[in-house]
Amino acid sequence: MNLNPVTETFHNEDQRWLGSAHGTESAQSITLDTSAFTSGVHYPNGYFPSGLPLGRITASGKYGPYAGRTSEVQTVSITGGPTGGTFTLTFAGETTAAIPYNATAAQVRAALEALASINTGEVTTAGGQLPGTPVTVTFGGRFAGDNVPQMTAGSGSLTGGSTPTAAVTTSTGGAGGATDGTEVLAGHLLCTVDAPSDNTQDPQGALFWHGRVIESHLPIGVDDAGKRDVAGRIQYV
Repeated sequence: MNLNPVTETFHNEDQRWLGSAHGTESAQSITLDTSAFTSGVHYPNGYFPSGLPLGRITASGKYGPYAGRTSEVQTVSITGGPTGGTFTLTFAGETTAAIPYNATAAQVRAALEALASINTGEVTTAGGQLPGTPVTVTFGGRFAGDNVPQMTAGSGSLTGGSTPTAAVTTSTGGAGGATDGTEVLAGHLLCTVDAPSDNTQDPQGALFWHGRVIESHLPIGVDDAGKRDVAGRIQYV
């Protein structure tokens, strides 16, 4: 008989992220690939928490942590020291109205959002003021995580300086990162699952794949690209 004291730690189920019971009755049985998760990041307390975002690993059919996708960043710059005039930006075949040579980041964003192909809030800008400091344009919303078309710049109306030129370069390409399937959000872990001490053991779980989610209560957040993956199935509030 073993008379040595034994200590056990118990955890409470935290499903505050569920917006309603809808969808919980149709959760899918899945297998978690323990080796795909990082201790201290995805299961810091010895268990995979309820609400954890998951992606399906294409090769094995098991599930790992949702990896997300990188949103594209393009940089608008002006060289040649112009002292006046305007330039334009063209995206997906549409050209903006004239943009001042010394535009702020907000002015560049407004010009892009005036295009029919870009809705309000789908680009964010930083940096500036031109021409001294470039302006970065980050694509979000419908474009989040996508490899979007490269913008081009028209600089024919810039004046002064020495051959002033407006140009656009891609600082960060979209859709980078994981390519094993976990870059696409499949859903969330419905119930807490104990993490095995041996990462070659893969426990069973349940995938919440449609319903309502209270985003602020998720153990790990979901980016815009992930929300778009499950649009029509999961609503984030």
